[in-house]
Amino acid sequence: MLMVFDIPLVVDLEIIGKEQEIIDYLPGVHPVRLTDLPIPITNVNIILEAFCLLTKAQSIIFTSFYELQPNVIKALRPNLHIPIYTIGPSIPFLSLIPTPLKSIPTNEDGYMNWLNSQPETSVLYVSLGSLLSTSTDQMKELSLGLQASGVRYLWIVRANQESSLKAECCEEKGFMVPWCDQLRVLCHRSVGGFLTHCGWNSTMESIFAGVPMLTFPLRSEQIHNSKIIVEDLGVGEKLKRVLVGLENVIGREEIAEMVKKFMDLNGKESKEMRRRAKELQEICRKAIDTGGSINASVTDFVESIFHGTS
Repeated sequence: MLMVFDIPLVVDLEIIGKEQEIIDYLPGVHPVRLTDLPIPITNVNIILEAFCLLTKAQSIIFTSFYELQPNVIKALRPNLHIPIYTIGPSIPFLSLIPTPLKSIPTNEDGYMNWLNSQPETSVLYVSLGSLLSTSTDQMKELSLGLQASGVRYLWIVRANQESSLKAECCEEKGFMVPWCDQLRVLCHRSVGGFLTHCGWNSTMESIFAGVPMLTFPLRSEQIHNSKIIVEDLGVGEKLKRVLVGLENVIGREEIAEMVKKFMDLNGKESKEMRRRAKELQEICRKAIDTGGSINASVTDFVESIFHGTS
């Protein structure tokens, strides 16, 4: 049996009134506030069952890499007694060369041409994922906040929301599409930041591209991912300091202020965050290259399958 997990921790705890309590005794995990732990809202039994199956697994694959979270891997290996493979970001191709064959029609020329016309590192890429959604009120506040910031942005919005939000979008500063090739966008020279819901795949792609993140976690493991991005890795800022309820709306003023600060290339904090993002990008690329930890882990996993040891 092969178990595949994202790194983020899932803990079922009651935190009302204890939000700022520090948990510092979890092996391999940096000290964390209760409010930054993902609290399962549904399917708790499924989550617990998945972790119980670890005792029956022959190996585990983590979509992370050793250099990113060494303490986690070091804490797990002596306790699980089965091979752990860290395969890094799930990057489908590294050359980023467009293929002439497209299985679905896209508007890629539109958004890529728009990105090509923008100054270097001036665009904030905005995507809140494809599974979870925010309220209509929050989407409106986000739209107005982006406009008020004066920052250029490429925003991925669902098709059923695009027409209403485009009415408020200034085409000179913003560009909206229902889908894009996210990895190519993040690696584009004009993209200088990523406003993200903190899904783990998006987080890993942003690290691969060397792009800092403005975090906007919606729920579950995204909350802890945000903490990792901002506090542990130092490659982002959090749009909101404390989440209060799932339907709480972040106002346009705060959004505008944070976006403007985040995309200010001359700010001291911004410079350090971008330096760290490029540093992590280099570490990630070296891990992927021949002889790197990701390359070695993938090779070991393939050999284990070939020899029937996993």
